[in-house]
Amino acid sequence: MRILVTLTGLMAALLVAPQAHAAGPPPGETGWKKQNFTYKIHSPYDRPVSDRYTFSGGVHTMKILKTDKPFEPGSKTSPRTEMRWLQEYTTGEHLWSADVWIKSGTNGSSIAQILRVKHPSGTPATDIMLFAHNQNGGTLKRYNGEVVKTGVYDKWFSLKIAHNAKTGKIRVFADEKLALTVNDRGPATRHFKNGVYGTSGSSEARFRNVEYWTR
Repeated sequence: MRILVTLTGLMAALLVAPQAHAAGPPPGETGWKKQNFTYKIHSPYDRPVSDRYTFSGGVHTMKILKTDKPFEPGSKTSPRTEMRWLQEYTTGEHLWSADVWIKSGTNGSSIAQILRVKHPSGTPATDIMLFAHNQNGGTLKRYNGEVVKTGVYDKWFSLKIAHNAKTGKIRVFADEKLALTVNDRGPATRHFKNGVYGTSGSSEARFRNVEYWTR
């Protein structure tokens, strides 16, 4: 059984918790419009969703173990517990924004990504994935490359991923500062995902003040 949830602007406003970081678009940018969004929870198919995903006090908590099954029978993908956004896009500018908390020891787990659900054969399935690595108090990297932020374990920090599908530019902001600019991988139909995907042992990530903006 999968969960389908809609967050309205009013509901999102009520979820602002103490010590929340700045919500909304990147600092100084105008023209963005806040949108409602919907999602499904992908989690190990042989367990109740509630074993790996909870939503309480405005916080989405997602966990996985290395031994977990994939999200559906027959899949050869890694274990995951993720919010799979249902808003798919091919054009325009799109922004994913949230406060993120990553449990210490989480290693080799993607906590946010842009997935290319329809793309030319032979091209990669993702434009960007941000992985948590067990280094320097927790390090968030683009795949296993560029560092986005260090010292991320066991504390809230703000994270934003802005994608301009026209220019192909993807920007990542950590604690309201531009941390990374990269190119996407060409035309495709896309959507956002966040949670934990893949792990070297056990992983947990939490998200609050999750928002979706377009312009």
